[in-house]
Parts: sequence; C-alpha cells; structure tokens
Amino acid sequence: MVCPARHFQGPLHERGLHRASTIFRAAVRRHRPCVRHNGNTAAQLCRPALTFKDVHFSEVRNLQRTWTAALAVDASRCASTSGRFDLAFTREKENAPDLEFVERFTWKPGRIEVTVYFWRDEAVLDYSIGYVEPCTCRN
Repeated sequence: MVCPARHFQGPLHERGLHRASTIFRAAVRRHRPCVRHNGNTAAQLCRPALTFKDVHFSEVRNLQRTWTAALAVDASRCASTSGRFDLAFTREKENAPDLEFVERFTWKPGRIEVTVYFWRDEAVLDYSIGYVEPCTCRN
C-alpha cells in the first residue's frame, strides 16, 4: 500500500477544519486514502461529494434539542453504494468550555438526513464534514 501525503484530497484538505481537535486531526492522518496495490494492478480510490443542504436546531423538548442536517451525496464516481463519514462539531455550553467532537454516519447516494442530540443548555458553535471514507472508482 502506498500512502503519500499528496494523495489526500478530502474535505479537510480542501476547506480546512476550523478549530479541529488534536484527536480528530490524528484520526484523519490515520485514514488518508491510499492506492492499494494488488499484484500488477492498482485500484483508484474516489470520494463521494457531500454538501450541506439544510440545517435545523429544534426547540427544547424533554430537556434536549435536536440538531438535524440534510446532506446531498453525489456518489456518481463511486462503485459502492454506501460508506462512512464524520461530522466534526464544536459544542458551546453555558457553564463549560467549548467541546470539539466527531460523530460518525453512513452516506448513501442522494439525500440523507443526520441527527445529533444536545442538552437544552448546549448549542452548535461550528460544524463541518470531516473524514469521508474513500470508495473504489467506477471504470
């Protein structure tokens, strides 16, 4: 397996992750896309394009708020029909320091909806698409 740094073309590289935690950056370094060599052939890896379309933060219900996002997934370059991706969050709380964390979800082609729950005294200060699992490219 060959994994030179110049092959990393994921969303973090393109956008940069504002206020990323050390743990999250370490996870991204571990998951850089690679070209796998199988004998004399190599499979080229692609990534689906994920785009936020709608983001909503609900009113408080049962002491919690729901953060919901709709994402468009363009996986036309991928041979697979699903894969993992991470969303990175910075959570703001009334009586605690900001907390950066990552939630993992599964992408499928088309439009998907993801949900994260927060307590009533918490808010989402920042969010972004983090690691997106590479897929084998279509021929």
